[in-house]
Amino acid sequence: MAWPPPGSSSSGSRGGGAGAAAPWGGRAAPDPPQGGGGDSRARLPPPPPLWALPEELLLLICSYLDAQALGRLAQVCRRLRFLSSRDVLWRRIARGCLNSGFTQLGTDLAAGIPVKERVKVSQNWRHGRCQRETVLKWKCNLMPWMELDGEYLYLSQAENIQAYQLCAEGTGLQRHPQAIFSGHQEDVCRFVLVNSHIVSGGGDGSIVLHKLHGSYSIKFSAHEQEVNCVDFQGGLVVSGSRDRTAKVWSLSAGRVGQCLHTVQTEDRVWSIAISPLLSSFVTGTACCGHISPLRIWDLESGQLLTCLGTDFHRGAGVLDVFYETPSLLLSCGYDTYIRYWDIRTSTRKCVQEWEEPHDSALYCIRSDKNHMIASGSSYYGVVRLWDKRQTRCLQSFHLSSPTSSPVYCLRFSTTHLYAALASALHVLDFTTS
Repeated sequence: MAWPPPGSSSSGSRGGGAGAAAPWGGRAAPDPPQGGGGDSRARLPPPPPLWALPEELLLLICSYLDAQALGRLAQVCRRLRFLSSRDVLWRRIARGCLNSGFTQLGTDLAAGIPVKERVKVSQNWRHGRCQRETVLKWKCNLMPWMELDGEYLYLSQAENIQAYQLCAEGTGLQRHPQAIFSGHQEDVCRFVLVNSHIVSGGGDGSIVLHKLHGSYSIKFSAHEQEVNCVDFQGGLVVSGSRDRTAKVWSLSAGRVGQCLHTVQTEDRVWSIAISPLLSSFVTGTACCGHISPLRIWDLESGQLLTCLGTDFHRGAGVLDVFYETPSLLLSCGYDTYIRYWDIRTSTRKCVQEWEEPHDSALYCIRSDKNHMIASGSSYYGVVRLWDKRQTRCLQSFHLSSPTSSPVYCLRFSTTHLYAALASALHVLDFTTS
């Protein structure tokens, strides 16, 4: 069969006008548009780039990213680098990190420090990456206590409390104290720093109140033997002593130094703390009898409210207690356990516990009020970091090898940990990796 000549109007021709059929009987191809060949479909405009989206939409999209994805996003362009560093994107991530400055309830304890930077430093806490330094040494063995307050570290040394300014670059402290607070005739056992006031208990049985900015100070006789522990909240001081009593004192105007209640604990009191609700206080005793060493007392009446725990062995004295919230409490002591109590659920048994791996007594404890716990052991200056979501110790640091010393006190910020041993003050700087 011969093909029709070019230009034929036959319905079987290859060329032709509109409606010309394909030689194989298929559907006719459409005519090309006038003015040139190509696709007749309208071209859609390209979608806008990610960085051109409205900021609210970008923040919503980025809120689903993890830390690694946010870090990669920051490498795309300057706008996304700025956007991916916003605190609002890192808060959710930070609340799951160790010592990022956020409590369980989401309160930011380190406002002013970029959250992204805190998340980066948190990884150093988790992996134990830090730079160690001994910032102070003294000749005689002591049992120091300390508190951190902004740019200052307050350290008890013998009968005095000295205030050292932290270095501006964030590591170490100035070697000479900016202020010295005295008043005790014997060594300071413990002290607290609250609302620009220092309240200390000493081996001479007295309590001393100092105002940080000024010469105002008050001293009064409190116990027949040394005052092992004190706490101060809401104008009230609670103290515990070797004389087997705990006392509540008023510091309100006109009643300064007046004893409101005397509690007979029937055992030496090693630790004490006031509940954040200012309704009760807890005492930790030596556990030399058959009574629980952890007891909670009413702050207004001095009456016993409850005992915590039923399985303490004789001699399992509680050396430190720490309230995270009004219902969550940490304790540690001679029985080598850290215990986590939730008084809403049970007073008979703690909700979690962690055992010191080397069977050492635990002298002190602190938490970030979220996931991390730091503890100080009785031998070789061992500081341990714990993650509440795990059952074993996360990291450990031996600070006094080859000689042995307890860690009498430790405090930390989001970047540094300070540990006071018998003859030296050590700092761990977690900003360097």
